[in-house]
Amino acid sequence: MNFINKLPGPLLVFLGACSLSFGGLIVKSFEGATLWQILFWRSLFFIFVVSIFLLLTYKTKVLGSFKKSGIPGLIGGIILSSGFCGYVFAMYNTTVANTNFIIQTQILFLAIFGYIFLKEKISKVTLFSIILAVLGIILMVGSSLSAGEMIGNLAAFIMPISFAILILIIRKYPHVDMIPLQLIAGVVAMSVGYFIAGKINISFHDIFLGFLAGFFQLGFGFILITIGARSTPSAIVGIIMITEAVLGPLWAWMFVNENPPLSVLIGGSIIIFAVLLQFMFLKKKDSSQPV
Repeated sequence: MNFINKLPGPLLVFLGACSLSFGGLIVKSFEGATLWQILFWRSLFFIFVVSIFLLLTYKTKVLGSFKKSGIPGLIGGIILSSGFCGYVFAMYNTTVANTNFIIQTQILFLAIFGYIFLKEKISKVTLFSIILAVLGIILMVGSSLSAGEMIGNLAAFIMPISFAILILIIRKYPHVDMIPLQLIAGVVAMSVGYFIAGKINISFHDIFLGFLAGFFQLGFGFILITIGARSTPSAIVGIIMITEAVLGPLWAWMFVNENPPLSVLIGGSIIIFAVLLQFMFLKKKDSSQPV
């Protein structure tokens, strides 16, 4: 796996974001599997690819990597698993565009939680970005007339909230290795899917989609982003991750004919602008500080 570490960080983040962008298309393409069956099979193959990566990386020291992560790693894994569950639920109950745009609010939640739990000050630019994002969300959610789609929109917020909490844990405990934490998240999410689904027997077509979703889309996506983020400034990571929000609705439009309302596109554009504004402020702030 050393060749992956030699690739430029921004390229790895970009490839990871592209991989994650296919999540909505894959979930929408399942034929007969239920929400919780999708979660089970997706998580199962995610566990498989992360386990392979851990074995190739740590070899005989795999168990030691979990021990080093400790309680923070366990809590982080459980929190990330809630994001996995919320993502599948949202994709199953609302549009790909809604889910992808809402996920981009994670940096704004990070600012809010940082203020509450880490006593980090919220600047005027950040406050303005939060207000813009809220306006964008109101436009998007306001177009969801059906109760099912509204529930899907609300579920989509679990992903950015869980991600923001996860980043706070990493800031608090910088020694936590993200890869073992991802395996914990996969096991918890798979268990939730198994117990709620009742039965896990689905068609070979849907099992193959579960393989694509867990092994390539989610597994490769998270691993590449995790490795790439180590050598890429956080502001740049955030900007590159917007690729997921742009490509996700595009794949859904091209392959499953999902056409989001104009209000969703306008609201999503406002959210993207709010996030970009926040990142530009963070980048300017970081560059002004002495190294």
